[in-house]
Amino acid sequence: MTQTECKVIRASDINPRFKYEIKLHGAEKLMRCFQCGTCTSDCPIARYSESYRPRQIIRMAQLGLEDRILDSDTLWLCASCFTCTDRCPQGVEVASVIRVLRNLAAEKGHIPQVFKEQFSSILESGYAYKIPELRVKRRETLGLPPLPKGNPESIRKTLRGLKPEKLFEKSGGD
Repeated sequence: MTQTECKVIRASDINPRFKYEIKLHGAEKLMRCFQCGTCTSDCPIARYSESYRPRQIIRMAQLGLEDRILDSDTLWLCASCFTCTDRCPQGVEVASVIRVLRNLAAEKGHIPQVFKEQFSSILESGYAYKIPELRVKRRETLGLPPLPKGNPESIRKTLRGLKPEKLFEKSGGD
């Protein structure tokens, strides 16, 4: 969240139980963070993004700003490189906290459109992205072998029982 996006925090925005709820999901070391900023200063994504600040995400979680975090697309910018975790002087597993927050956001139905499209493509073709017909023809022209066929049925079989499509029925990630 950039300076221009800062909003007034109201008591109704705070869920005092949130920090304990996410600890139960695998973010046990959340409260060790004393906001030194090492996670943000070493983060390769934060270097190129004005909105992505791991330190800010951690602080919002500590304060119980559940809706602000879970409804934010910024949460999904993390590359899961674990630089923040490796460098944290307090041993806070920042990347794990962000993973937990993403999972909670997904359960709430807040998933950025790009991930919804990628998931749909995986279910349809077995590939994360639709391979353009022009690329297939170009490969043929160059004498390259055809791309291997995706196996969406195997993927659907693996996901059977998980009902991931339920995540995409909810509005909130658009």
